[in-house]
Amino acid sequence: MLTYIISLLDPMVIIQTLGLAGVFFIVFAESGLFFGFFLPGDSLLFTAGFLASQGYINVNILVWGAFLCAVLGDSFGYYFGQRIGPKIFTREDSLLFKKSYVKKAQDFYEKHGNKTIVLARFVPIVRTFAPIVAGVGEMKYSNFLTYNVLGAFLWSFATVYLGNFLGSIIPNADRYLLLIIIVIIFVSFIPIVWEIVKNKSKE
Repeated sequence: MLTYIISLLDPMVIIQTLGLAGVFFIVFAESGLFFGFFLPGDSLLFTAGFLASQGYINVNILVWGAFLCAVLGDSFGYYFGQRIGPKIFTREDSLLFKKSYVKKAQDFYEKHGNKTIVLARFVPIVRTFAPIVAGVGEMKYSNFLTYNVLGAFLWSFATVYLGNFLGSIIPNADRYLLLIIIVIIFVSFIPIVWEIVKNKSKE
């Protein structure tokens, strides 16, 4: 069962079965739905960008659609946090929710301030909960939207066009796609591992 679930989160499987609509929904969900933290946002956009270089997807529709869904997802997360407020910090742990995830986002927010909304785009899990925490903290929406748009633009365009660029310059790049995706996933988790190690060293 676990193997089946993992296979469903494979970027190639998602793109092949759900197409661009699936990509856009996952970008939206990972950006602002509290249960979306486990979705493969970085690797999915990278893979989609790679496939665009091979002519399977229109790269312009992909990148602008991802950007729009990222902005809308973050805005939804903000309003969710604003509406739920402090209750989210007292919610019990479940299969799809861990209070520690919200705490990580809160610590990240306290450390980096408003620019968290931009920086969090490049940090899995924190990316999902940062807009919720901003809503809980009643960050002024006009400020939030500015950072939201900037972060969504940088993240979606950088990730998509990195995949697109590598796909266009590497001969027979499809042979190395799995390895490249693994590297992208590994790199995207470096900030989280670094924070964990740093916090452990302070204890």
